[in-house]
Amino acid sequence: MREIVGVGVATALAIIVVASVAGSDRSELLLRDGDSLLTTLFARSLEVGQPQDWAMSTVLFLPELAVFCLLWALGLGVNATLVVSGVVNLVALYAAFRVAAGSHARARAPIAGAVLGSAAFALLAVLDTSASRDALELASLQATTTYYAATVVGSVLAVGLARRAFESSGWGAVIGVAVVSAASVLSNPLFAAWTTVPLIAIVLLISRDRRSRIVVAALVVGAGLGMLARLPFAGVIANTGAGYADPAHWLESLGYYVVLVDERARTLTGVGALVLSALLFIAGVALTGKLRERGPRIVALYSWTAPLLVLVDAIALGTHAARYLQPLAFAAALTLVVAPDAVKIAYGRLAAAVAAGVVLVAAIASLPRITHAVSTPDADLDCVTEWVDASHRTGAGQFWTIRLPKAHVADPRALVQVDHRLNGYAWLVDRDDFTVGEVTYLVVDAQSSAFELPGDVSMDDARVVSCGRYSILDFGDTALPLGPQRS
Repeated sequence: MREIVGVGVATALAIIVVASVAGSDRSELLLRDGDSLLTTLFARSLEVGQPQDWAMSTVLFLPELAVFCLLWALGLGVNATLVVSGVVNLVALYAAFRVAAGSHARARAPIAGAVLGSAAFALLAVLDTSASRDALELASLQATTTYYAATVVGSVLAVGLARRAFESSGWGAVIGVAVVSAASVLSNPLFAAWTTVPLIAIVLLISRDRRSRIVVAALVVGAGLGMLARLPFAGVIANTGAGYADPAHWLESLGYYVVLVDERARTLTGVGALVLSALLFIAGVALTGKLRERGPRIVALYSWTAPLLVLVDAIALGTHAARYLQPLAFAAALTLVVAPDAVKIAYGRLAAAVAAGVVLVAAIASLPRITHAVSTPDADLDCVTEWVDASHRTGAGQFWTIRLPKAHVADPRALVQVDHRLNGYAWLVDRDDFTVGEVTYLVVDAQSSAFELPGDVSMDDARVVSCGRYSILDFGDTALPLGPQRS
């Protein structure tokens, strides 16, 4: 019953977070972002029976795609499926926190610890309110489908299994560490930087006995198997990620992240998030000194050393992407997961009952906000999709412009993703789209760069169909040939 209550509270927290994201400017990332719509486009491609020839990034998003396709089968529609997927991602994170909190036999209050961790993460997430994918608003990314949600869950799960490997003499947790590491690296090599390297360092720092060497071996073997398993996907990976690192620009990278912190500190919610993060960091350091058993101490150490290591690595490699720093949110929340192991909370059951009631009421109150975000019509988008469906022709548009209409039209093959020169833009899309060879109209908005059309065709030759923030440039019987693919 206690486990059921824990899952119930976690689900309520997930609903609150998704409602907050869906009801704020952050909804752009949840429901309309070009990257976030990858899972939708994949499910739609399968749905219409299109040959599968995908161009993916360094990340394969295998768990995310599998979960979304299962949810898509429920027939809820694009927006509702994205929202439900966000709730599932957050509940899955709770499950990982629950593993990290330890067993009833070895931990003082593991369910309370998992709920506390989820609550801290949820609070960080609801403090994220901007529409920018580049903002230092990390926790809310867990509600989206392609900003590494599965890697976050895998990282916490690996830490939890490492803890349990030290609390049991069996092989189950050790094998679990290897399996989770292999699956996570296969889908996203960033797992190695977030978890493999920091966890190996932590385990060896705590002790170097036989059990420690076994856990380290499991991490290494798992990561190695994951990299080997990526080889058959070489034709799918359009970018190996090598170009993302440029150590020579570490100083610019440092400046970039300083600017992100400064921007975060300019809002009240941002200040709240920074203060909460600092408090979690301090608590993690304090708990590390207080805990004596290796299992919970590994979790406590990871909660503050992993964010530091990831931040230093991101700067040293010259990166410019806030999403690489997600351990600053999910690892920090692990601090509270092990808090009950070190601090006995008076009147714990009464406090838990009251908190659970408050969270449940807040979740119920959040449901109308989710319903509104899912069901509110988008007149501009509807205008485009209706025109495209009625035309029975194929058009094109640039990445940030075309992906939302492409996800909503009756047949996603009707819209092809191109660059400003009409070359096929093979990035997070089914390359079978490009076999059409030519298009007869373009969809543009404020995010579109000026098109360079081939031959004697000019933009003045098009009939403009206005759809609010979108414009459809209809060239009628004039075919615009697609150029070679690029990524």
